[in-house]
Amino acid sequence: MPKKVELEGRSRARKGHFVVYVGNEMKRFVVPTSYLKSPIFQQLLDKAAEEFGFDNQNGIVLPCDESTFNRLTAFLAKHHS
Repeated sequence: MPKKVELEGRSRARKGHFVVYVGNEMKRFVVPTSYLKSPIFQQLLDKAAEEFGFDNQNGIVLPCDESTFNRLTAFLAKHHS
C-alpha cells in the first residue's frame, strides 16, 4: 500500500524525501523524491520557480492550495512507486 504524504514538524526530511510548503498557511509536507520523476510534479516545480525564483529562503513553496496538492499526491501515490 502506498505511503501517504506526511505532515511533519521536524526540520529535516528523512532520506529519500524532501520538504515542500503549500497554500496560504505554508503547511509543511514531506514527500518522496520519487515524485520528482512525475511530469505533473515537475510542472508544479517549474511554476514555483517562475513565481518565487530559485533563491527563495523559505524552502520549496508550491503555488497551489492544499486540496489541489492533496489530490495530486494521492494520484502520484497510486501511479508512481
